[in-house]
Amino acid sequence: MKNIKVKFIEKIQRTPTVISFRFLPSEKLNFLPGQFLQVIFDENNTLDKDLNKYLSFSSSPTKEYIEVTKRISESAFSKKLLGLTANDEILIKAPLGNSVFIDSYKSVGFLIGGIGITPVISIIEYICGKKLDTDVLLFYSNRTEHDIAFKDELSDWQKLNKNIKIIYTVTECAPKNMKCIFGRIDKKLISSEKCDLSSRIIFIFGPPVMVKAMQNLCMDCSCKKENVKIEHFIGY
Repeated sequence: MKNIKVKFIEKIQRTPTVISFRFLPSEKLNFLPGQFLQVIFDENNTLDKDLNKYLSFSSSPTKEYIEVTKRISESAFSKKLLGLTANDEILIKAPLGNSVFIDSYKSVGFLIGGIGITPVISIIEYICGKKLDTDVLLFYSNRTEHDIAFKDELSDWQKLNKNIKIIYTVTECAPKNMKCIFGRIDKKLISSEKCDLSSRIIFIFGPPVMVKAMQNLCMDCSCKKENVKIEHFIGY
């Protein structure tokens, strides 16, 4: 873990409220899929929680650039991100986090809601880029279909890799897309899809309430505690 400067390249609109930001690091940055970093806008006060926040990598470690993705709000931090222009330099601290994917994992599952998808993108992009034969099962829940970030990328990876299965759910309105399910990620959904979570390494990323609910679901599905990897998103 160290502090390094990164140069802003571009931003990419993922949904009406979610934007990705890409940067070129000033030196080689080694991290593992699933890790996160701290963006430091206030270098004089590293304890400034308003301007120095944690974001997951949403790009594979194999890329030359690094990417982070955020749901944009009215916060001072969001405004700082939106105000970046080409070649602006900012400070980051990385890598952070222990909930990571390693190449030896042969079967993984993800129980994800909303912006929790960001580290999953890093992991799946890595799996596809390295041409690993890992079996991937992703349950991805959002409020509406319009809130599904990275859907094009996920669809492309699924077409290229027969070992990737993605199940989308929405919770606030019935979906128009027949491939998307109305409802929450729960034991009934797991059973209806005939998915055995207990044989997989399970990743859960997101806000604490969602993470706790998915942990309980894993226990209900007879997952081994040591096979459930979690990362809480706090203050994102």
